[in-house]
Amino acid sequence: MSVAKLTVRNLSKRFHHPPVQALQGVSFQVEDGDFVCIIGPSGCGKSTTLRLIAGFEHPTEGEVLLDGERVTEPGPDRAMVFQDLNQLFPWKTTLKNVLYPLQINRLYKNEAERVATAKRYLRMVGLEENFDQAFPHQLSGGMKQRVAIARALALDPKVLLMDEPFGSVDAQTRTTLQQELLRIWEATQKTIIFVTHNIEEAIILGTRIIVFGTNPGRILEIFDNPLSRPRLPSDPVFGEFWETLFALLKQ
Repeated sequence: MSVAKLTVRNLSKRFHHPPVQALQGVSFQVEDGDFVCIIGPSGCGKSTTLRLIAGFEHPTEGEVLLDGERVTEPGPDRAMVFQDLNQLFPWKTTLKNVLYPLQINRLYKNEAERVATAKRYLRMVGLEENFDQAFPHQLSGGMKQRVAIARALALDPKVLLMDEPFGSVDAQTRTTLQQELLRIWEATQKTIIFVTHNIEEAIILGTRIIVFGTNPGRILEIFDNPLSRPRLPSDPVFGEFWETLFALLKQ
């Protein structure tokens, strides 16, 4: 029997200052190549779950397994993209922002190969070479997120973790970035765990959708997405699925 790419088993997290039970008994599995979306109200532990998977936090109880091995610390096999548009180094160019994690993790054979890899992923996210030497303050919000995605993908992670990455951009840019991310996912077949508070976004992107509840953060239900691609909000099945998810969140 094959081992799941990622296993989250009975995960709980308790913070002491202030005292709060952020997560309680969270368990799920992610198969290789899955695009899993996590939705839920603010404060339900969505971001905490990603941080535990990334190794930035340690669970109070339970464990995270990647390819059957327990996660105990951060590593390049789990790359994370955040919502914050200021996650790039402001003093580094676009190219050097993507290069930095490749250099500190000593990935690829030499600097020339690292540069070629960084440029390849910048092209993949739709940033032409004339943006290589641009600084973050010269980029739009959508471009900054494209650079952050390129930086994460260049690590060739086993799992790409995305914490509301499109939450700080306008609606039109968000739609464009969703389609770009789907194109990249289809091309690379990366395993993605994507946190969002937007039900429509989860339906458009996810192969599966995990619905979290709060007080404490826990899983209410896990759905296989019933829609084929492309997924259009005008589709009656889309609307019915949206209503199902919305009713569950209202609880």
